[in-house]
Amino acid sequence: MNSVTAIADRGYYSGEEIFKCDQAGIAAIVPNSATSNATAEGPSGRTISFTIRSGMSADARQESGMTLHRYWSSNCQTCAMKDRCTPSQQRRVTRWEHEDVLDEVQARLDRFPEAMRIRRSTVEHPFGTLKLWMGSAHFLMKTLRHVKTEMSLHVLSYNMKRVFNIMTIPALMRAMRA
Repeated sequence: MNSVTAIADRGYYSGEEIFKCDQAGIAAIVPNSATSNATAEGPSGRTISFTIRSGMSADARQESGMTLHRYWSSNCQTCAMKDRCTPSQQRRVTRWEHEDVLDEVQARLDRFPEAMRIRRSTVEHPFGTLKLWMGSAHFLMKTLRHVKTEMSLHVLSYNMKRVFNIMTIPALMRAMRA
């Protein structure tokens, strides 16, 4: 069972990183970035088999360091749903060896659809405020070490300003002494 849940926007969707989160016990909720024009639901409930190409394994191939399984159906030409499924000769489906982890991320998002609204309301406002404070130049410092320090100071000042808006300074001083 995952002990931590991480919610991120679609810009952070990476199968490899999501898999690392899963291995570390972190339940990621990240919407998939739509990178394909394919919108069909699949090959009409039929089973499709592995692709076999000369010089390649019948069940898997390596691409960008990932093991991918490639499936396609030879029944597409006789299928009544072909026009709704694919414009190609056959419907092709490529699945990563850890695609089940990505399927679980999507299922988690489906079970918790308000996750993106919560993320937006808790994350976008602070970053929007920080960008406003920083102006058009954003970071004044150069090199990662200095930029990290500058960002840390911005976040600290944002958090302090939020605390001052939430509680009075005497109440804050009492809380800090306790």
